[in-house]
Amino acid sequence: MKKCSGSVDFIETMGLVDGPGIRTVVFLSGCKLRCLYCHNPEMWTKGKDNYTPLELVKKILRNKPYFGNKGGVTFSGGEPLLQFDFLVECSKLLKKEGINIVLDTAGVGLGEYKEILDLVDLVILDIKYTDKEGYKKLTGLDIDESEKFIYELNKSGKPVWIRQVIVPGLMDSLEYIDSLARYILKIKNVQKIEFLPFHHLGFSKYEKLGIKNPLKDVLEMDKDKCDLLYSEFMKKYNELKEKL
Repeated sequence: MKKCSGSVDFIETMGLVDGPGIRTVVFLSGCKLRCLYCHNPEMWTKGKDNYTPLELVKKILRNKPYFGNKGGVTFSGGEPLLQFDFLVECSKLLKKEGINIVLDTAGVGLGEYKEILDLVDLVILDIKYTDKEGYKKLTGLDIDESEKFIYELNKSGKPVWIRQVIVPGLMDSLEYIDSLARYILKIKNVQKIEFLPFHHLGFSKYEKLGIKNPLKDVLEMDKDKCDLLYSEFMKKYNELKEKL
């Protein structure tokens, strides 16, 4: 076991949306991306290390009775892949305890992914944008690292859930929905696809941190329109899938 420690920003003990069943969600700090719609800007910078793998796993195991057959642990962030050694060592300990592990990621880590993909049971992949130009404008980085992760993810054979935030004026057009359907088709073992409507819940964090909010004048995504877009997306996605 590697000697390492990690920076945990927050632990949610009864998570119901970040994977199957009841989950302990561990938010690891640090992220390379600067997504325009980010609702956790306080996690951009990695904080001080505050847990060893053994300490974190001991805390997680207190919740094991609630996991049942489907629940477990979800590593989120920030970007958990940036704390790679810590993530791997925690996952090794959790596997010994028979705990289900979900990795919630944008796929932008340090470049090595096989070891962690061998350990996790499910990947929740956050799609940012479907082309190079749009990805760069949205996140501030090139799409290449995310593409590399998808390549390794496909090789791993692990099941995948897809998430896409829908921001008015950026992803709420039929043209984008069409490109998204084509983009997701290149990802293997997709079990679930979710649209998350853009909201203002994280806006107060920008004010508190003194960070400019680039989408402060953008309205929240209308849920009914988001649902209609999802219906159109699924029609297109299934239509294209049948042609493969």
